Amino acid sequence: MAELLLNSFREKVAATDAELQICSSYFTPRKLKRKQFLLQAGDICNRLAFVERGALYSYSTDAKGAQHVIQFAFEGWWISDLYSFFTQEPSNLNIEALEDCEVWLIDRAQHQQLLAEVPKYETYIRLLYQNAYIALQRRLESTIGLTAEEKYTRLLEQYPAILQRLPLNLIASYLGVTPETLSRIRKQITR
Repeated sequence: MAELLLNSFREKVAATDAELQICSSYFTPRKLKRKQFLLQAGDICNRLAFVERGALYSYSTDAKGAQHVIQFAFEGWWISDLYSFFTQEPSNLNIEALEDCEVWLIDRAQHQQLLAEVPKYETYIRLLYQNAYIALQRRLESTIGLTAEEKYTRLLEQYPAILQRLPLNLIASYLGVTPETLSRIRKQITR
């Protein structure tokens, strides 16, 4: 298993080498080319993905064809459509590679089996879900309560390298502003 994924486990739980080896046996590697989909809207999400290398993003598309970015995922992050994964309903999201990527995948059945087999994996996943919920709540609060300038500033504080890796139109979509508004905000901040 990739060192980055193992380090992610080690950071959250005190797993033994034997437990890590069992966990690693459930994951399969996959390479994605830039613009390749990991998940497409309408499909049922049956896998969780850990990003070893590269960047992906999830988004929905409205009736007019506009993208609404939900999440970015870089090295060391997880990405999936948890709603579809848990409910087994078709996804409303696309997950697409922004760069050439290497990911580690675990499918739904293997995930369930590993949860039962290795209690520390269950603890690890619980902590991931807990942190994901906290991040979602913070994002919702920021979307509702912050100005566009405040949202952009907070994003840069949390992820300073984001501008080097992502197109500005996707950052604008993530923030819920137009590219023109983002351009104006960036000019004001650099003054």
